[in-house]
Amino acid sequence: MLHTAILPHHTKWADFFRNLRFVVIDEMHIYRGVFGSHVANVLRRLKRITAFYGAEPQFILTSATIANPTELAERLIEAPTVLVDNDGSAKGPKHFLIYNPPIIDADLGLRRSSLLEGVRLAQDLFHHNLQTILFARTRRTVELLLTYLKDTILTSPPPPTTQPSSSPSPNPPFSILNSQFSILNSPIRAYRSGYLPRQRREIEQELRSGDVKTIVATSALELGIDIGQLSAAVLVGYPGTIAGTWQQAGRAGRQEEPALAVLITSANPLDQFLAHHPDYFFERTPEQALIDPDNLLILLQHLRCAAFELPFRTNEPFGRVEPAVLAEFLQYLYDSGELHRSNDQYFWMDEHYPAQLVSLRTASPSKVTLQAGDENDAWATIGEVDVASADWMVHPEAIYLHEGQSFRVETLDLEQQVARLRPVNVDYYTEPLRETTVQLIDQIDHAAVTGATKNHGEILVTTQIIGYRMLSWFSHERLGEGEVELPPNELQTSGYWLTLAPETVQALRDAGLWSNDPNNYGPNWPRRRNQARARDGYRCQLCGAPETDRQHDVHHKIPFRQFDSYETANRLSNLVTLCRTCHRRAETAVRTRSGLSGLADALGHLAPLFLMCDTHDLGLHADPQSPLAEGQPTIIIFDRVPAGLGFSRRLFDLHTDLLYHAYELVATCPCPDGCPSCVGPAGEDGMGGKRETLAILEIVGRST
Repeated sequence: MLHTAILPHHTKWADFFRNLRFVVIDEMHIYRGVFGSHVANVLRRLKRITAFYGAEPQFILTSATIANPTELAERLIEAPTVLVDNDGSAKGPKHFLIYNPPIIDADLGLRRSSLLEGVRLAQDLFHHNLQTILFARTRRTVELLLTYLKDTILTSPPPPTTQPSSSPSPNPPFSILNSQFSILNSPIRAYRSGYLPRQRREIEQELRSGDVKTIVATSALELGIDIGQLSAAVLVGYPGTIAGTWQQAGRAGRQEEPALAVLITSANPLDQFLAHHPDYFFERTPEQALIDPDNLLILLQHLRCAAFELPFRTNEPFGRVEPAVLAEFLQYLYDSGELHRSNDQYFWMDEHYPAQLVSLRTASPSKVTLQAGDENDAWATIGEVDVASADWMVHPEAIYLHEGQSFRVETLDLEQQVARLRPVNVDYYTEPLRETTVQLIDQIDHAAVTGATKNHGEILVTTQIIGYRMLSWFSHERLGEGEVELPPNELQTSGYWLTLAPETVQALRDAGLWSNDPNNYGPNWPRRRNQARARDGYRCQLCGAPETDRQHDVHHKIPFRQFDSYETANRLSNLVTLCRTCHRRAETAVRTRSGLSGLADALGHLAPLFLMCDTHDLGLHADPQSPLAEGQPTIIIFDRVPAGLGFSRRLFDLHTDLLYHAYELVATCPCPDGCPSCVGPAGEDGMGGKRETLAILEIVGRST
């Protein structure tokens, strides 16, 4: 409201701003990461407007418990603050349960699906006529839950103890006349970003009136929206932060009414860590809320908005931005024709209204419009996704879910920012396959640690969607794969990386615990490799590409380490010639586990616990021959935001704590050789990598 409606039209609010005495910022803890960095710039613009009208309001901020409330508050408003931490608010009784679904396969460490357990619990609550909200972490999970609930409750309501059906949910008929695609008078609805505003207001009203008994939502319904009084909150998977967990649980029960909150932990390591250490959740708050208002892309967008609101004077401050940096930005906007300079002032000259083009939720303001067509080729807009997410959410042939309706993506035009979809009735959904490479731009800091080196710096991450998997409803069985041709995305950001020392790798080799050596396939490998290439006509056996200036790779159909001898593993019948791209795809599909990938999995899942960020705010890459470290094995965790927001620097500082908790997580997991709760699921070769991961941690974590 401030960003797009009030500040750009402040002249209509002149009396308000002249008399403004207090600014209250509720739920301060949610203003972190990209969102918080945007909000800090909105507050800079607000303070600039109030100063123009001669007001100097006092800021009052409230927050759930976080580790650095004073630091975050002072970063947001760029002024000294005083902490008040005595809570005297009225509270009704709340029953908070952490429920860890039972193990169904002890050897593989597989637990019953948190998603299906959420459906089962929601059924019970529905049949007991308790208005319930189910929180899920992603849009796709919201749509999966909605589909399952409609199938199990609306199609043929089962007794409360009956397990969900395994049959696919029937899709309602698609009509261009009903462009919201909502099921009218349905007691079960979904709510997430990407829905159109009119549709979201409709759902909010139905919640307040009680017409909707069960709502499935992302954090879009976490706070700030009046949805009435709910009796229960079910969290399907840990939301990513302790503060966020309490916030979602707080949507159930108002004033002094009793309420139920259930956190159903998933199989990922972070969830399992909390399930086995509930005191860490109930008694501690290790989270640091980080923002970077001076992130170059975010700052530039808000300087445009501020210049539209009031002319900039040459030496005018903008928060705590360095004067030289501000002058450089203003000059850039002047050179691009967006600003006009007259004497010592810069005036907005461009025709567009900048605030409308700036999303506070992402560093990229651009959106891809989703258009759905019926059998008569009539098209209607059903939603939107940000450009940064479009390649993996709505790539060609992807199944996109909207209010329980399945759509297949026909085309994705990134230049026109439009995706076209058709309604389909299928029994599967899709999951993208990615390929990632990382290059070093600048190493900012590094330090030798036991058995390794920890590093922090600027990196270039190149990611490309190369295909997709088709997964069955309910059972999640892999039904097949498809290929996708999309341009790669480049991200210049900051990263933290851990490089194993050569002596660490040698010690693991001597113990037979290192499986990442490339081309270590026995003395007959060079001859066998050439024989396989010649047999295959020096062409890739998947895409048909001939060899050019680089020899093709030769891939083991059955992974090398499954054999007792190299002679058996290197039989020609087990070898196939593949180009570099297809070889990477094949290795991605096999998912051979190792100590390096197992350690990366554990670190990547635990990192958000210390950063108070979403798992999707961080990227993860494990490379046995990393160009960041002259070919040494390296694990990289990076910010998924251009230029970074400080997450990587914080991980560099938290290195010791991160490794300590990773060791505790893996060592205490009861599985025999790796599972989704510690080092990730076993690969298709049956190897889990737990033993190898522990061996690495016992070396590099020795100083902890």
